[in-house]
Amino acid sequence: MGAVRTSRTEAVYVPDSLITPITEVADHDVDRIGTGFEEFDRVLGGGIVPGSVVLVAGEPGIGKSTLLLETAGRVAKSIGEAAVSNTTNANTDDAAPTGNTASNTTPVTTGNTTPTDLTGKVLYVSGEESTAQVRMRAGRIGAVNENLLLSSTTDLATVLGLLEQVNPRLAIVDSAQTITSQDVDGIAGGSTQVREVASALIDVAKSRGIPVLLVGHVTKDGSIAGPRTLEHLVDVVCQFEGDPQTALRMLRAVKNRFGPTDEVGCFDMSGEGIDEVTNPGALFLSDADDTGSNSNGSANTEGTCVTFTVDGHRSLPIEVQALVTNSVLPTPRRATNGIDSNRLAMLVAVLYRHGKVPLLTNDLYISTIAGGLAKEPSCDLAVAAALASAAFHAPIPRDWAAIGEISLTGQVRPVPRLEYRLREAARLGFTHVVVPKHRRGAKPISVDGITVIEVDSLPRALRALGVERK
Repeated sequence: MGAVRTSRTEAVYVPDSLITPITEVADHDVDRIGTGFEEFDRVLGGGIVPGSVVLVAGEPGIGKSTLLLETAGRVAKSIGEAAVSNTTNANTDDAAPTGNTASNTTPVTTGNTTPTDLTGKVLYVSGEESTAQVRMRAGRIGAVNENLLLSSTTDLATVLGLLEQVNPRLAIVDSAQTITSQDVDGIAGGSTQVREVASALIDVAKSRGIPVLLVGHVTKDGSIAGPRTLEHLVDVVCQFEGDPQTALRMLRAVKNRFGPTDEVGCFDMSGEGIDEVTNPGALFLSDADDTGSNSNGSANTEGTCVTFTVDGHRSLPIEVQALVTNSVLPTPRRATNGIDSNRLAMLVAVLYRHGKVPLLTNDLYISTIAGGLAKEPSCDLAVAAALASAAFHAPIPRDWAAIGEISLTGQVRPVPRLEYRLREAARLGFTHVVVPKHRRGAKPISVDGITVIEVDSLPRALRALGVERK
């Protein structure tokens, strides 16, 4: 007796031509399209893959449209430069004598180069702004170029027609939640409409080899608006993050079929557009001249300590600053910025129990520089050291750093990718770094220019940093 079928779809005959051993599939490198931003290219894995769909999501006002419009301007500029280079090379070949033949007098043509030729350019479709508004913003950020085409529409059929007619080198659609299809029920931004828009754009991108950058909105909790299917359908999902009160912006790849998902790109937002930050270390560290001097005239300031976090393959320095004052409130105040408040409460208790640092009755104010985040467990030792430095008025030298996780027992635990952090510390001029003791059987890490001080407990770490209780 055969098994009972529960599905309505039956199997059909499949020809052998549809089955190919993986060893016989051609392996060739794809020529990616550069965005004009090295940081953006790194997050994407080396550039935009032709025929791929990249979803860039972020909170309102974070700079998604500005980033993609400036990307469109840079790609358009590169298209113009390539055309000029090809024309120059063609003219040079024409001028070179190759013999007395009739073909030497025939002009070389490379196709239709009339002003009405729109193919091979960059297409920017906005469903949120008019073309005049986009042009105004492009002028402000320097993205005006004759190879950049603008269109304003919210109709999906029109967008698909533009893609097929223009056949652009790069297409940008802003945004997935504002484009609607007349053939599908539902309001703009609804699950049905967003799914239809994404499916249609992906079909065109794959069939014609057109890369599409798609802007996505986020909800109150930070997730991408629309069905979860949207993230599954596209090839790459990038999150554009940052504190609106600061100029720093971070681009992270949450999903990437063509590259790593642990890369991060740093950008600086200004009134003139977005600039990439190739050396973000300077953003998260205060200048020695800005920290003031202590009573001895030294540039070292109490209540500060530097640590190093790892974001993707990049190590970032984070400067932690702490201020300890006597409290006049029944419940002492705990104010944090860039640091998890629950983590701070735990560290205060561990400092009191194992480090002999009495902070339970003090007001504590602790923050990071330039919107950096010290929420990684490896930042525990720097936070504890900054608090102890502020409590005992004992400054930590500016060329010292502390890396390590602190447990409830006062143990300093190892952290991953310690060598990445030490190399970045050496590059930035740090000379001494207090780190957790290496695991039994592991080889100690050494980096040129860095004196590595290994500790296994909080009291020994504070003693090495010179911030223990006298």
